[in-house]
Amino acid sequence: MITFPNAKINLGLNIVELRSDGYHNIETVFYPIALNDVLEIVPAQGGESTLTTYGNPVDCPVEKNLVMKALRLMQQHYNVPEVDIYLYKHIPDGAGLGGGSSDASSTMLMLNDMFNIGAPKDELARLAATLGADCPFFIYNRPMMAMGIGDILKPIDMSLKGLFLYLVKPNVSVPTKVAYSRVTPAPSSSVLEEDVAMRVDKWSGLVKNDFEPSVFATYHELAQIKAEIEAAGALYASMSGSGSSIFGIFNDVIMAEKLKGVFPDSTDFVIPL
Repeated sequence: MITFPNAKINLGLNIVELRSDGYHNIETVFYPIALNDVLEIVPAQGGESTLTTYGNPVDCPVEKNLVMKALRLMQQHYNVPEVDIYLYKHIPDGAGLGGGSSDASSTMLMLNDMFNIGAPKDELARLAATLGADCPFFIYNRPMMAMGIGDILKPIDMSLKGLFLYLVKPNVSVPTKVAYSRVTPAPSSSVLEEDVAMRVDKWSGLVKNDFEPSVFATYHELAQIKAEIEAAGALYASMSGSGSSIFGIFNDVIMAEKLKGVFPDSTDFVIPL
């Protein structure tokens, strides 16, 4: 069985409060985008499961890879035999795009189908939350308002269909723990779900990513990239998650395509929404 795990972007990211367990409560909108890895799962040829990766380098021991953790989690709870997994990595890592979480959730969904487990999505999402805060979203893979640590999800009725995304991943990594350590949590002055219901060209100044001020203060090139995307005519531009990818939403694919290759030492994409 083959599937194509997709990435996400964050539309707004409010860091609301520091929890007693050391994590942060947030408010954000997860929006799926058509930037994909490739994941194949087949019955194991040997006596043990294997994971083979291609494409972008994966700097992680096999058993610590979220895909293998997802397999082991499914084996703990359901009758899942050993399998061979082949993963082609195309979604940039360390970009705030959720590539690893998407791969893990896709693994769970595929195993559920392959072995006729019949577990409902709500059950899989609860299990996926033990792998990472973004994982439950990818079980549903539709626009969602996310709260708590990102694991409390509410479907929202919104679509960016007809618009185009310019997405750039600079050769910079922003450690998530460091990003959180430099923000001051505070309730948002507006309601994010209402803000994203407005036209995209009205989002600027309302739909904000609370990581940007502190991250941009350290990584000046990210602030410059966002400014150039806005100057190129984006309806809205933002950093996704804690970075380091920056995106702009355009109503014209030609305007988005003009940014291709503008930023050196970066990987970029133009994606229909």
